[in-house]
Amino acid sequence: MTEETLSNKAAKKRRRREPPPDPPPLPGLVDAHTHLAACGGRDAETVHAILDHAAAVGVGQVVTVADDMVDARWAVAAAEWDDRAFAAIALHPMHAGDLTDETAAELEEMARHPRVVAIGETGLDYYWPARSEDCADPAIQHEAFRWHIDLAKRVGKPLMIHNREADRDLLDVLADVGAPETVIMHCFSGDRNVASECIDRGYLLSFAGTVSFANAGELRAAAEIVPDDQVLVETDAPFLTPDPYRGQPNQSYCLPYTARALAQVRGVDDAEMARVLGDNAKRIYRLPLQ
Repeated sequence: MTEETLSNKAAKKRRRREPPPDPPPLPGLVDAHTHLAACGGRDAETVHAILDHAAAVGVGQVVTVADDMVDARWAVAAAEWDDRAFAAIALHPMHAGDLTDETAAELEEMARHPRVVAIGETGLDYYWPARSEDCADPAIQHEAFRWHIDLAKRVGKPLMIHNREADRDLLDVLADVGAPETVIMHCFSGDRNVASECIDRGYLLSFAGTVSFANAGELRAAAEIVPDDQVLVETDAPFLTPDPYRGQPNQSYCLPYTARALAQVRGVDDAEMARVLGDNAKRIYRLPLQ
């Protein structure tokens, strides 16, 4: 391996550790799905810093989302530390096996907290069971998913869906048990046919940085057909940083990159796209006006 090749590899590794530059501000945005704890927001000071950074580029509010019980407690705490943060709580499909009588009771108590605005992320993940011994098998995921659907209906809050390689089964479960009034397809990754079915059912489709990826033509086709009142935008930070910064650390301040990518796909002005996206999130999550 040549010295030049080694130097190029080292440069790429350094770049992947560097956060993207601040985008030009795009006021009115709400990050519909992020993970503040995974972004380093483990105490009030760091949460304030992350949200100050986001606010400087127009992202005024965020929904921080739980994967497991520890995350759920952190999410509620973060929402109490800063009035720009709100929480969604649930057990991710990978952690569906953690649902017990004890954790169910704690989740239900948290779900009724006034700073908790959604039940999620919950759903089905058929990608990880074959790749990780730590992931709950599909039968356990189905049971936990049905419990979370019922919880969302009982507390009257939106259901935030995680779906990976489980389109048909997930949609069939929602049809079988009856979906809550509001369903959010977090980090939507389906094709235009799945998008059409979700749209017909009245679900919201939330798009992350993946919509900007070069190989995401079918996802952009899906984003193009979503009605204005059924589209959201998210970072899913610290993951899924949009192009041209794919692979670098993501945070809520990067959201304008994805919002502008959506505006381009949908053929609308950036500012108008931000208004639509922000208004939808505030309506769906019942967020206070700023």
